[in-house]
Amino acid sequence: MSDVLVVDDESGMRAALDASFRRSGWRVMTAGGVTEALSKFRQAPCRLVVTDMRMGDGDGLDVMQGVRQIAPETAVIFLTAYGNVPEAVQAIKEGACNYLMKPVLFEQLEEVAQRILGRNTAAQDKLNEFVGSSASLRTLVAQARRVAQTEADILIEAESGTGKELLARMLHRVSSRASRPFVAVNCSAFPESLLESELFGHVRGAFTGAITSKPGKFLLADGGTLLLDEIGEMPQSLQPKLLRVLQEREIDRLGDTRPVPIDVRVIATTNRSLTEQIQAGVFRRDLYYRLNVVPLTIPPLRDRRSDIPELAQFFLRQYEPRLQRGQYSISAELASALFAYDWPGNARELENFIRRALALAHGTNLGIELFQPDSGLHTFSAIAAPAPGQTLQDMERRLLQSTLQATSGNRTRTAELMGVSLRTVRNKIREYGLPPREAI
Repeated sequence: MSDVLVVDDESGMRAALDASFRRSGWRVMTAGGVTEALSKFRQAPCRLVVTDMRMGDGDGLDVMQGVRQIAPETAVIFLTAYGNVPEAVQAIKEGACNYLMKPVLFEQLEEVAQRILGRNTAAQDKLNEFVGSSASLRTLVAQARRVAQTEADILIEAESGTGKELLARMLHRVSSRASRPFVAVNCSAFPESLLESELFGHVRGAFTGAITSKPGKFLLADGGTLLLDEIGEMPQSLQPKLLRVLQEREIDRLGDTRPVPIDVRVIATTNRSLTEQIQAGVFRRDLYYRLNVVPLTIPPLRDRRSDIPELAQFFLRQYEPRLQRGQYSISAELASALFAYDWPGNARELENFIRRALALAHGTNLGIELFQPDSGLHTFSAIAAPAPGQTLQDMERRLLQSTLQATSGNRTRTAELMGVSLRTVRNKIREYGLPPREAI
């Protein structure tokens, strides 16, 4: 789902606003006129519409009236030339949220948008950045919203490529600490001899070569959030010191004679099972319990397969050439292969594939010939492994059945994922004798 729909019949203005919103972390749709805007909004409503006043096939009032019929709560901002100010004022009387004069500074536009939506970019609900609408992802986002409002430390356990750091940063942005620092440190990126100083800091003369004092990541994150990425890689010798910091909320810098109090929320991530590491004797059980105040798990892509098409489209729009934005598409054959593949590298692997496919594509429609997964393992679900001699009807039935299962029987969503009409899905369900929705 997009955050904002930009409507302007001037392609340069449209592209400039698109790029500016995206740089600030917004998800954007664009339209070149009233008809296209309402068509896109009908398919994917959003919270904000930014529209030009006068366009070739109508005006901004037509956009606002059409949008409000679909989603009355959507905010509308008008961009207008000087001569159209009376029309913009009339639009305000009819329910528009604001109008700005062209040429407009993006910073001014974003400030107005933030105020209207009751948010700011630094503290907006960035949990919406997780693309997908599967039940498991919605559950994760709901849990994260609740947890973000507390002061509890958090442990995120998930496979590589699922977005652990993304989730950590989003938790910080929607917390009461959003205006304070977010500091990340990868526990596997430093040798044991340097990690202690990196985390806790040192005073001048603490060791040979310490010619100045160093604050350390905990002090740099004071008042904010510290991400301990890949916590399972932390050397055993440092684990007791970390445990003390979490318990006492004070740090001992190397060479210092007194502890320094800190106010830091810790978010730890791992792509390994810490319980297995405890059993192997390489991770402290008491540290695990102290970190695991609130556990969050990001489901791998293969367990939320219905999110794959939406993610693929998101990456397609993110990386397609700017001058051909909106023109690229994914063929039905490729979409089926993406849906069936298990993605051991998760969203990161899918992102890399889309970028590579765009670089190698000869046209704007990405075909099945581009499908070369990163891993080389080619791990597919059963629907992608047809037996010799299997008919196209058999494959179609299995694909339809698996898509219905992935969407919990939602026929509209199934039609969207398969790129066919709702009527086609209904007809195929009857043709293949598939069970009704409540039986799936």
